[in-house]
Amino acid sequence: MALPDDEEGTTVANGHPPANGYLPVPGDAPAGKVSAETQNGPKAGCLALNGVSRDSPKAASGALDGPKTPLAPEEETQARLLPKDPSEETPAVEGTLVPRRALSARRFLVLLIFSLYSLVNAFQWIQYSIISNVFESFYNVSSLHIDWLSMVYMLAYVPLIFPATWLLDTRGLRLTALLGSGLNCLGAWIKCGSVQQHLFWVTMLGQCLCSVAQVFILGLPSHIASVWFGPKEVSTACATAVLGNQLGTAVGFLLPPVLVPNTQNNTQLLACNISTMFYGTSAVATLLFILTVIAFKEKPQYPPSQAQAVLQDSPPGEYSYVKSIRNLFKNIPFVLLLITYGIMTGAFYSVSTLLNQIILTYYEGEEVNAGRIGLTLVLAGMVGSILCGLWLDYTKTYKHTTLTVYILSFVGMVIFTFTLNLGHIIIVFVTGGLLGFFMTGYLPLGFEFAVEITYPESEGTSSGLLNAAAQIFGILFTLAQGKLTSDYGPRTGNVFLCVWMFVGIILTALIKSDLKRHNINKGITNGDIKAVPVDSPTDEESKTILMSKQSESAI
Repeated sequence: MALPDDEEGTTVANGHPPANGYLPVPGDAPAGKVSAETQNGPKAGCLALNGVSRDSPKAASGALDGPKTPLAPEEETQARLLPKDPSEETPAVEGTLVPRRALSARRFLVLLIFSLYSLVNAFQWIQYSIISNVFESFYNVSSLHIDWLSMVYMLAYVPLIFPATWLLDTRGLRLTALLGSGLNCLGAWIKCGSVQQHLFWVTMLGQCLCSVAQVFILGLPSHIASVWFGPKEVSTACATAVLGNQLGTAVGFLLPPVLVPNTQNNTQLLACNISTMFYGTSAVATLLFILTVIAFKEKPQYPPSQAQAVLQDSPPGEYSYVKSIRNLFKNIPFVLLLITYGIMTGAFYSVSTLLNQIILTYYEGEEVNAGRIGLTLVLAGMVGSILCGLWLDYTKTYKHTTLTVYILSFVGMVIFTFTLNLGHIIIVFVTGGLLGFFMTGYLPLGFEFAVEITYPESEGTSSGLLNAAAQIFGILFTLAQGKLTSDYGPRTGNVFLCVWMFVGIILTALIKSDLKRHNINKGITNGDIKAVPVDSPTDEESKTILMSKQSESAI
């Protein structure tokens, strides 16, 4: 078994050129004279038994003379490669295709760069709202104006998500990443020119560019995870990519109150502090854009999983973006997930945007602690995201995990709502952390569950639609909760969110779970092969994949 490859460090033995992700291996030819016959993909009987083609004489002999040898699961086989030594012969017959799958070391660099520029984008989303009273005073505008600096992220996403996902599906990952990182950098620099009291429109312009950048960022976690990572790490990779955005929100809660304290009596000092925050953000965004240009690649040289190998082997002409969108909206489980994801994530956006106003209603003058509570909420959610990702990779219990986390998020929201007015801010830290652990931990669950029930549709398209639903609900919830909070108090606004989250629990329970991608990675591709039970794969089933009746009769 050869080591996992990287685009720039992989060598393939002479005479073994890859063809569409597979290597044709003649049984009786030397290694240097391998047939290069073009194939469209793996044939029906192409699964190997202990490295031997099912159609080979050796496989047939083994099937007749002795007990069938169970297949090793696909996850345990990161790459099936040809011998390094050209003098070795591969025991296979001519025309057999040996899948070439490998994990690239570059995948960690791609994931890190994406997570970091996603972090900066999320920081710029929340940097105004968490010190809304300070910016209201500086720009002499109302609280609604400052709320719109946050809501513009949600508003821009809805009309732009379809061209953004079309771009991802037709032009690829690298161009989409460059647009996201580049617009994020440009928006940050425009804000640097807005540090005067009459230039609110300039800071809004910069924020609008950052909101457009977000459209090219939020849909990428599941796409990066699927294209670059193997079956046993794909959910954890997706959770890590989402983690970057959550960490940016956490930093956005923490740093602005520290960098821009409430010095309303000294406008010059306030302008200097705001300028420091804007220029620091721009410098970091510029560095990350340069790293994206240099190191971000479209895809690894070889697919990391059987599911990706099947997709890459499909003729490009078969893909239609419009048809993909139509298929997704005909998928009833996905439509239900679309609504429930929108409710949960929209509630999180609303709470994050209005957190400063909620906390200051009960604890006047606690701007710094309001930021720290937001930090606690997101950090707890980051832990929840990683744990949920690891749990999914281990159990594949997508629906059960999603429903459980949804219920616990609802319970956390109820506790948070009815303990706000107890007069002890330490209690708000605890309840905020509990709420964040489950509510923010739900985000990668929704992405990965959507990819499973919509495979082989594009991950970017399904994730983009989920985020569009989140933005729509986020705008509606923020406006409604903000109005209720102003007129009747924070408790009324929070109860409004609790009611909607309860509706989300009911809809989540109605989702039918069909783990299509997981079945492909297990080698289950048609009705003749025993399917892995939904949400409950067992150890015995993960070790044995039964041959199809057609292949058995052929042997």
